[in-house]
Amino acid sequence: MSDNNAILVLGAGQLGMAVLRHLAPHVERAAGASLSVLLRPSTAASADTAKRHDLAALGALGVDIVEGDLAAQSGAELAATFSRFDTVIPCTGFVGGPGVQRKIARAALDAGVQRFVPWQFGVDYDVIGRGSPQDLFDEQLDVRDMLRAQQGTEWVIVSTGMFTSFLFEPAFGVVDLAANTVNALGSWDTAVTITTAEDIGALTAAILFAEPRIANRAVHVAGDTVTYRQVADALDRARGVKVRRHEWTVPELKRQLAADPEDALRKYRAVFAEGRGVAWDKAQTFNAQRGIAVCGLDQWLRDHLH
Repeated sequence: MSDNNAILVLGAGQLGMAVLRHLAPHVERAAGASLSVLLRPSTAASADTAKRHDLAALGALGVDIVEGDLAAQSGAELAATFSRFDTVIPCTGFVGGPGVQRKIARAALDAGVQRFVPWQFGVDYDVIGRGSPQDLFDEQLDVRDMLRAQQGTEWVIVSTGMFTSFLFEPAFGVVDLAANTVNALGSWDTAVTITTAEDIGALTAAILFAEPRIANRAVHVAGDTVTYRQVADALDRARGVKVRRHEWTVPELKRQLAADPEDALRKYRAVFAEGRGVAWDKAQTFNAQRGIAVCGLDQWLRDHLH
C-alpha cells in the first residue's frame, strides 16, 4: 500500500519482535517498502547474548535499526525521527512510565505520520472508562481522545485483551502452578480475553494490510475468551489433577490495593476482577470473521505445560 511504505516499530521486546516478524513478509512483497525498529543506543550496541541474537534476527528479516530513547528524548526529538516514516507502531508497553504514551502519540501527530497504531494492545479502555483501579489506563484514554480529535493522522487500535502469558505469570497470582492453585479474579464466572504475543503480531500485520482498509477505529481480536472457572477446568484436564480454587472478590482485591496503592499488580487484579472491558465475544473478532487461526487456552497449555 502506497502510504504504508516506511514502517517504524518502537521496541523489539516480546511483542515488538512478533510484530516485526509478521510485518516483514508483507513489506517484502510491497515495492519500495521498508521496515525499521527504534532501539535504545545501549540495546543496539549491547554485548548481551540474547540481545545479539535478537539483533541478528532483525538483520535476517531486513529490519533497519534506528536509535532513540522514548523516555529520555523530547517530544520534538521523537517527532523528528517519526517524520521519516509513514506508519509508527509503539510496542514498548508502559515501561517508560507515566506520560510516555501521551508523548509518543503527540510526537506522531506532530510528525504528520500517515498512520499510527498506538500502544493499546490490551483491554477496551473505552468500556472501562476513567478512574479505574489501574490509573495508567486513564492515559490510554487521553491518547484515544488525542487521536479522535484530529483528522491528519489515520489510526488503528488493536484490542487484544490480556497477553496469554501474563495470565500464567507467577507474580500476577491468578495461576500458581507450583502451588497447584487458581485464584479467580472477581468470581468464577468473570471472563477475560487472552491473546498470545505471536498472534497479536500476526493479527496486527493482517489488520494493517487488510482490504478494505481499516482506519480510525478499534479492532478487537482474541485468542480465547474464558472464565476463571474454565481456566481452572482446563488446567485440571491438562495436568490430570484437580487444582485448588480460591475466589478473590472485588471488595477483597480493592482492600489489598488500598493497603499498597502503588502496587501495579494489585491494580491489574482489581481492574480485571471488575470484569468491564476485559472480555469480548470471540465470534465478533477480526480473526474469527477473517477465519484466521489463533492459539486458544487449551493449545497454549499443551504447548507450555511439560
